Amino acid sequence: MTDVYIDNKFVGIVKNPKDFVEKVISERRMGKLPITVNILHREDLKEIRIDICGGRSVRPLLVVKDGKSLLTEKHLDQLVKNEITWTDLVKQGFVDYLDALEEESALVAFTQEDLTEDHTHLEISPLDIVGLTTALVPFGNFNHGVRLSQGSKNQKQAIGFYIANFFNRMDMDVNILNYAQRPVVETLMHRTLNFDKHPSGQNVVVAVMSYQGYNMEDAVVINKGSVDRGMGRSTYYRPVVSEELRYAGGLIDEVGLPDKEVKGYRSERDYRFLEDDGIIYPEAVVKEGDVIIGKSSPPRFLSSLDEYNLTSSSRRESSMALKHGERGVVDFVTITENSEGNKLIQVRLRSQRIPEIGDKFTSRHGQKGVISIIVPEEDVPFTASGTKPDIIFSPQGIPSRMTVAHMIELLAGKTGALSARRINSTIFDSESEVDLRKELLGMGFVENGSETMYNGITGERYQGKIYVGNMYYLKLKHMVANKVHSRARGPIQLLTRQPTEGRANEGGLRLGEMEKDTFIAHGTSLLLKERFNADNTIVPISEASGMMAIDDARTGKSFCPNFGENTEISHIEMSYAFKLLLDELKAMTVYPKLELEGKY
Repeated sequence: MTDVYIDNKFVGIVKNPKDFVEKVISERRMGKLPITVNILHREDLKEIRIDICGGRSVRPLLVVKDGKSLLTEKHLDQLVKNEITWTDLVKQGFVDYLDALEEESALVAFTQEDLTEDHTHLEISPLDIVGLTTALVPFGNFNHGVRLSQGSKNQKQAIGFYIANFFNRMDMDVNILNYAQRPVVETLMHRTLNFDKHPSGQNVVVAVMSYQGYNMEDAVVINKGSVDRGMGRSTYYRPVVSEELRYAGGLIDEVGLPDKEVKGYRSERDYRFLEDDGIIYPEAVVKEGDVIIGKSSPPRFLSSLDEYNLTSSSRRESSMALKHGERGVVDFVTITENSEGNKLIQVRLRSQRIPEIGDKFTSRHGQKGVISIIVPEEDVPFTASGTKPDIIFSPQGIPSRMTVAHMIELLAGKTGALSARRINSTIFDSESEVDLRKELLGMGFVENGSETMYNGITGERYQGKIYVGNMYYLKLKHMVANKVHSRARGPIQLLTRQPTEGRANEGGLRLGEMEKDTFIAHGTSLLLKERFNADNTIVPISEASGMMAIDDARTGKSFCPNFGENTEISHIEMSYAFKLLLDELKAMTVYPKLELEGKY
C-alpha cells in the first residue's frame, strides 16, 4: 500500500503505485490533466506526492522513449514551416513541463548523443540550464560558476541603448551610451533577443599586461585617445517633477514666479532661469541652488485668526531647486495633468558623462574594475602594426578567477574583427578554439593571439609577447559623478543635532568602528576626538540629584530642580544624543542618575 498526497495533504492509498504514476503522466500528456500537474513516487517512503499548487517553477523538456526522443526531424521541419506550433507539441505529449519534484525521478540527457535506454527526457537546448542574461555570456562553459553568475549580474547594470523612444520618456536616473555597438562575439541569445536593437557596450582592443602598477587590484588603464574618440561616453538623464496639490478648504499650490512677500523667498538670482509661467526654459545650464520650477504653497498650519485673513504674505515658498552637487542642462519640459486632474510639470535634466578616474567598466565575465589612470595616447604601448589598445587589463585577474572565457573572447574577437564576421560563442555550442586559432594564423597573426609590443614612452620592445585582442566591454552605471561626496560643516538634524544623512542633503560621512580602529592604529587621538564630537554639548549636572540642572540666563545662576540653588553644579561635556536619551528616560519615569567623578 502506498500513500498519496496532493499538495502535502493525505488523500488516499493505491495498490499499484507504478501503474498509478504512469497513468497520471500519460493522462497529462494526452491533455486530460493540466500540464502543470507533477508527480513523484518515493519508493523508500512508500508515498506518491502530487503537486498542483501555484508558484512552482516548471521547465519544458522533450519526452524520451526507448532511448529516442519523440520529437523527430519531421516535426522540426513542420515547426520551421509554421505548420505546427509549440502548443501542438505540448498537446501531443512530445514536451513535459517538470518542476523540482518530478525532476527527482527523471534522467535528463544533455544532448541527443548522450541518450541511453535509461533516459526519460532530453534538454531542448543546453542553453536552457542558464538564465536569460547568463546566456549572453560568451563561451560561458569555460568559466567558473560564480564568475558566470557575476557576469550575468554585471550586464544588468551596463549602460546601453535601453529603449528607442527614450527621448519622449521621463524615466528616473537613466543613462544612454552615445555610441553603443553590437558585439562581434555573440551568442544565440543575442540573436533571439534582437540584441542589435538595444546594445549595451562597445568592442574595444584589450591588451593583457601591467602598466606601471596602475592596473593592479582589478583597475583598468584607459587610452585617452579612445575616450576623445567617444569610447564609454554616455548621457545621464533625471527628471524634476512638481505638481499643484489641492488642500482642504479650497487652497491650492500655485506654479509661477513667487512674490517677494512669500515666506522663504530666495534671491532673485536663484529665479533667473524662470519664465513668466514659473517654469524653466529648455537648454538652460543649471547648477545647485538654481530653481527649476517656481511654486508657492498655502501655510502649513492655520491658526484661528489666520483662517479668515489669508493674504499673499501668508503663503510659503515651495519651489523645486537643484540639490547639493547637482548640475546639468534642461533637456525637455512637459506640462500635463496627473490622474487626479492636478497640473503636473516635469523637467528632464541631462548631463554628459565622459569616462574619468573611478568610473566602473567590466567585461561580460565578471571581470569588473575601475579606471585608475587615463593615459595620453602617445604613452600607450603599441603593437608592431601600430595598434594601440583602448584598455590595458591586468593579468593578475585571470588565475584565481579562472575566467578562461575572458581569454578566449579576446582571441575570438580578434579573429572576428579581422575576418569581418560575427563569432558564435553560445554556451556549450560555440565555435571551436582550435578553428579560431587556425583562422587567425591564416591571416598572418600568431595563432595564440600574442603580439610583439613596444613601450609607448621609451619606444623599447617588450621582452615578452603581449596577449592582445578584441573584446566587448561594458560601462556600468556606477559613476564617480553620481557618488562623489564630501563635507566639512553643514546642516544638522533638529532632534539629535547630528549631521544629516545622505549625499543629496549635504550629509556627514559616518565614521564606524573599523574607521575608528585605523585612527587608533595611527595614534591620532585628537583627530579621533574631533571626529566623535559632531554633536557635543555642555550640560549642567546637579551633583546632589545626578540629574540635569537649569542654567538661568537672566540671573546668571544655575539651580537643581530637585534640590534648589544650594547644590554643587558641574558643567559636563557629552553628546547631545546622550542628553536626548536622558530626557527620554525621564519621560518614561526612569531616574537616570549621573554619578560624577573628578578628572585626575
